[in-house]
Formats: sequence, C-alpha cells, structure tokens
Amino acid sequence: MDPVMIEIGPLTVRWYGFLITAAIFVGYFLARRYVAAKGYDPDRFEEAVFWSVIAGVVGARLVYVLTSWGDFAANPVSALYIWQGGLAFHGAILGGVIPMVYFARKHGVPALVYLDAALPGVALGIIGGRLGNLMNGSDTVGRLTDWAAGYTWPDWARGFPGICTGTGQLAWGFCSGEVVRGPVHLTQIYGALIGLVLLGLVFYWWRQNRAPGWAFWNFVLWYSLLRSLVEEPFRLNPLWWPVYLNERVGIGFFTATQLASIPLILLSLYMLWRMSRTSGEEART
Repeated sequence: MDPVMIEIGPLTVRWYGFLITAAIFVGYFLARRYVAAKGYDPDRFEEAVFWSVIAGVVGARLVYVLTSWGDFAANPVSALYIWQGGLAFHGAILGGVIPMVYFARKHGVPALVYLDAALPGVALGIIGGRLGNLMNGSDTVGRLTDWAAGYTWPDWARGFPGICTGTGQLAWGFCSGEVVRGPVHLTQIYGALIGLVLLGLVFYWWRQNRAPGWAFWNFVLWYSLLRSLVEEPFRLNPLWWPVYLNERVGIGFFTATQLASIPLILLSLYMLWRMSRTSGEEART
C-alpha cells in the first residue's frame, strides 16, 4: 500500500487521484451514450458534467472535513489537500446535483435524465475512491476486530500510522497507549465492493426502461442502505449517537453518515413509491 503510483522527478501521480479521474472519464463516456439513447444531445450534457464534477468534489470534501474535523484541527490547511483522499458521498450528491438540475433545465431536458446518466460514474468513483483510500492507508480505516476477516497492515505499508489503543483512533502524534497495526476491518474493500454492486445495479435499472429518476432514487436508496450496514459500522469513525459499540468485534452505531442516511432512505422510498403509483395509474388509463 503506497499512495504514490508513479514518481518521475518532480512529477508525482497518486493512486487516489488517478482512479478518481479514470472514473470520471469512463463515467462520462457511458453517460453520453445513455443521454443519446434517450434522444437528447450528449454534447449539451458535457457542460453539466464539467460543473457537476467541480461542485461535487467541493461538496464531498467539505462534508468530509466537517464530519472528520478532528483529523484537520491541528492543521486546517490540510483540508485543501484533496489529493490525499477524503471525500464524502453525500456531499458529492448535494454538490453535484445542483449543476445537473440547472443545466438540464437550461437545455430543456428532464433533470432526472441527467441524474440517471451520471450514476455509472458515481459508482465507479466509489470503487476508485475506496481503492485509492486503501493505497493511502490513512483513509476510511476500519476498527480493530477479532474477526477472521481482520487484516494486519504490514510495516512496509506507507501512509498507515497504526491505531492507538489508548484512544481508539489513528496514531497521529501523541498516543497514550500501544500502537498496533491491526487486525482491522478492511473497510476500503467493503466500500469498493458496494460500488461494484451498485455499478451492476445501475445497468439493470437502465435496462428496465422506467421513468426518469427510477435509477437515481434506487441508487440513493441502496447506497445509503449498503453504506450504513456493510461499511460504516466497521469504520473507525466517531459515533455521533452512541447507541451501540462492540470494540471486540469492531462495530458501532450511529456515525454521522448513518444518521444522514436515514432521511435519504425515507426520501428515496417515498419517491420510488410515488413513481410506481404514477406509472400504475397511467397504465390503468
């Protein structure tokens, strides 16, 4: 695990940045094909993608920093070091949706068509981001666990400082207890698998040929559920509402992300119910 992919003199290419960039380009290619298949001009979609990527990255970083302020309090300027990893999906959605909606309306396209089109890129971004987190070592680290799935980071792994048993946090600076390398949950892999599942589901939702927004709201629903149940409980994140914590297994509820997912799950269920009801009424008329 080494954050640096290629280093030639002053030129440094990091895994995190490379994988996120690759996800954007592949996602854009797939989105153009989807928009064209729906009968709209894919060239106009390009403007929406450009500003949505910028707004999405800003929103993702802002939410990540706000919910992980302890990692940046000692050096607030490091919040700008986005190449070191650390993006929050919910912030990306909030930031990226606004330009998508604006430019869709500007071009006379249903906004949900653009949002549906962007989903493969989002899923690929989740995969690439989590694999980049893995290479960084210090991003989205899992809790200590006695499960067989626990992984002990090798001493040669760059970027991973170990976990301070005295505080239960990453061992940055002073540590009042022993510093251990694991075993920990490999939550970066958990997250990448979630992205892979969502990518397959997106193509399934596309083939269903439902009304615009069907794929988008399903994506919000299933990402929120999977992230809250498969990845987030095992991550070394503070519990904003400490309902349950098992330090032996390495599982806890509820983090900020889990709490934020609750209204998103309820909203997406409502929107999917309303769309199903509308399509059912149209079929009867």
